[in-house]
Amino acid sequence: MKLYNFFRSGTSHRLRIALNLKGLATDYVAVDLRTEAHLKAAFKAINPQGFVPALDTGEQVLIQSPAIIEWLEEKYPTPALLPKDADARAHVRALAAIVGCDVHPINNRRILAYLRKHFGANEDVINAWCATWLTEGFHAYEALLAADATRGAFSYGDTPTLADVYLIPQVESARRFKVDLTQWPLIAAVEVACMQLDAFKQAAPMQQPDAA
Repeated sequence: MKLYNFFRSGTSHRLRIALNLKGLATDYVAVDLRTEAHLKAAFKAINPQGFVPALDTGEQVLIQSPAIIEWLEEKYPTPALLPKDADARAHVRALAAIVGCDVHPINNRRILAYLRKHFGANEDVINAWCATWLTEGFHAYEALLAADATRGAFSYGDTPTLADVYLIPQVESARRFKVDLTQWPLIAAVEVACMQLDAFKQAAPMQQPDAA
């Protein structure tokens, strides 16, 4: 399989984690967002939307990280990223959606580029914008972690789940945008647990070949 991605892309980061947790190797194909390679004809022929990541399975090209991760879960069910119990699955999906639906889309690269270009936002404004939505989402995430009396070392249970796959790249983004992470001790503890695992360490942005 070929993974078209960019080292700093949060959606690429989450997919790298999921692939690593599943024990799946891919050929790394860097798409440099800094030079707008994602908008050029060569990449648009792979993904007409012009977004990373994209996963070429050899039979088809999959786009949109939530869809790709669902495909991975169905195609390679072990180890599972979702609990067996329906209520627990809903809980894990909700945690993931806080990040994937309500935080990340507002803070992603094209939104920030639009703010810079059309509203003259400087880096202080950009950091404040990102901190607003990260803080709102992380407050909710932290509260849900605190309310789960049976939670283990991870966002749910004692093994990483879909929630952690989504959370850790957003923690990385929070640092990049100078958000004070000490206000969320439970999230910080989850990050520590995740970063003990090679699947998370090897997926980190600065470990990728295009990070140089």
